[in-house]
Amino acid sequence: MIQAPASPPPRRRRHDREIISLAVPAFGALVAEPLFVMVDSAIVGHLGTPQLAGLAVAAALLTTAVSVFVFLAYATTAAVARRVGAGDLASAIRQGMDGIWLALLLGIAVIAVALPSAPWLVDIFGASDTATPYATTYLRISSLGIPAMLVVMAATGVLRGLQDTRTPLYVAVGGFAANGALNAGLVYGAGLGIAGSAWGTVIAQISMAVAYLIVVVRGARRHGASLRPDAAGIRASAQAGVPLLVRTLSLRAVLMIATAVAARLGDTEIAAHQIILSLWSLMAFALDAIAIAGQAIIGRYLGADDAKGAREACRRMVQWGIVSGVWFGALIVLARPLFVPLFTSDRTVQDTLLPALLVVALSQPIAGVVFVLDGVLMGAGDGRYLAWAMLVTLAVFAPIALLVPVIGGGLTTLWWAMALMMTVRMVTLWLRTRSGKWIVTGATR
Repeated sequence: MIQAPASPPPRRRRHDREIISLAVPAFGALVAEPLFVMVDSAIVGHLGTPQLAGLAVAAALLTTAVSVFVFLAYATTAAVARRVGAGDLASAIRQGMDGIWLALLLGIAVIAVALPSAPWLVDIFGASDTATPYATTYLRISSLGIPAMLVVMAATGVLRGLQDTRTPLYVAVGGFAANGALNAGLVYGAGLGIAGSAWGTVIAQISMAVAYLIVVVRGARRHGASLRPDAAGIRASAQAGVPLLVRTLSLRAVLMIATAVAARLGDTEIAAHQIILSLWSLMAFALDAIAIAGQAIIGRYLGADDAKGAREACRRMVQWGIVSGVWFGALIVLARPLFVPLFTSDRTVQDTLLPALLVVALSQPIAGVVFVLDGVLMGAGDGRYLAWAMLVTLAVFAPIALLVPVIGGGLTTLWWAMALMMTVRMVTLWLRTRSGKWIVTGATR
């Protein structure tokens, strides 16, 4: 796929060690993040159905708001990794601090919007009259933790750029444990109800941000990097993040359209779709771990003016993506009799989701290539192309998906449209990597 000579075994083994050392801890940290909401749901669920419904609405709003700013991690990883490759650790950490300051400013802006508009946002999301007060309470309190969440994103990007994915894993596990203990203590021990769950999560998030800042500040002092905000650096970080923001919003639009179409197909179809989407997202976490390794490794090679190394690493990671996709696809097929009953005992829902699940299994090798090449181009700082590629993908997917109910197609047809979406992404990313235009060496792109 990538026009480069085959790596000799010793070099290939080195690439494998780098990928494993970065991807495995990254996967652990990625999986730990959604566990926050799961713990909150488990604890709040025992308070009553209205409280759980309120949490579901507020959590969906918070997740959407925070996921929009994932570019803070991606753009920072690429920029820091380039400077690491160039051998300028002080500049690398200085670049990371600009990203952290940007995260803090964006977090404050989000609070300014979320606090007064919380009731309106909850109402738009369609919360019931009984769930609305709980959703509003949880959203208002939890929004206070958004600056910490965004700082965690940016700081994670700094450490990934420094080729360190172990520290984010340790912080994520510690935050998960603290979140569980605080939630249980404040909800039941202190009798604060859903407000206690929100405060517990906020405290855990702030603690994680503090832990990251301690690590980054120590590194800055060790290498003589300034910690003060730099307007030009913050502006540059924001400009680098805009294309990735467009990419992320386009991807979110794809998922929202798919869910809206599934809802129009009927209750059985939307229930089955939600189960499949959950499994699809879990597979995405695993493949995204390889992509994160790609961001760090490619950025470092390009920063070190090693175009050949970047090509070879890209080729090897594509191979990893394909093999991982084949394994995940086979796992879905072989294990479906075991995990499907865990999600639902409704035979109608099971019968509806099984054919669509096979489509997901077949498309996993494609997904493996997509995630890897996405990470490679992010590591190369090729955000502008990623934005245009995702807009093209959205333009192809949207009309096809919206036609599914019109032509009488079912959930399986919708997921064939999702497979087409991933194929379009793969083609656009493959054309870019094959062209070699993504290879721009040096400490900055």
